[in-house]
Amino acid sequence: MTAQPSEYHRRVAAQKRTSIIEAATRLFLDSGYDGTSLARIAEAAGVSRATLFKQFPTKAALFEAIVTEYWKVDEEEAPLPEPGNLRAGLETIGRRYVALLTQPGMAALFRIVIAEVPRFPELGETQFKLGKMPYFESVRRYLAAENAAGTARLDDAEMAATQFLGMISTYVFWPRMLLARWEPADSAIANAVDQAVLTMLARYGAPGSHGA
Repeated sequence: MTAQPSEYHRRVAAQKRTSIIEAATRLFLDSGYDGTSLARIAEAAGVSRATLFKQFPTKAALFEAIVTEYWKVDEEEAPLPEPGNLRAGLETIGRRYVALLTQPGMAALFRIVIAEVPRFPELGETQFKLGKMPYFESVRRYLAAENAAGTARLDDAEMAATQFLGMISTYVFWPRMLLARWEPADSAIANAVDQAVLTMLARYGAPGSHGA
């Protein structure tokens, strides 16, 4: 019978995993994906090589973990809004998307992919399939549910999700890729979300279903 790890050991393992992911992100950004070895990551994270290889046997597996970690949304703690109030639902999703895009390290993750994808196209595929798409699909499902509830009128929930998230990221996130000091005020970010919501309501909201 195999003994189950204690709460202490699970906590230590989680802390080491976080240290490894943070160190790998820094090194990938500083030295490039190809120029960073797992041994160097282990040293920077303050863990043994055996510990790192046990959690991440390859560099590709480590990068997949980084992408998954940054795009992770706990749907038990932050479930999708219930359909029935399109305005409130979009406001909630918009605020959560801002929090996701502006978390420490997200811009660095995109810079790594953009810099390395010509030589390592699999990094772009990982970012798209394990990061962007699962999140995007959750927003598409929400809009489809509003359509089924009669509070939205749309023929293409995928396009509607693309439009909504694009309006927000174009202001909140993408300038960061070129402007090192792009830090709009909280009020400006909130206004960007509000304007995106109003645009969606004008385009897709069913009459009388916009909410307060």
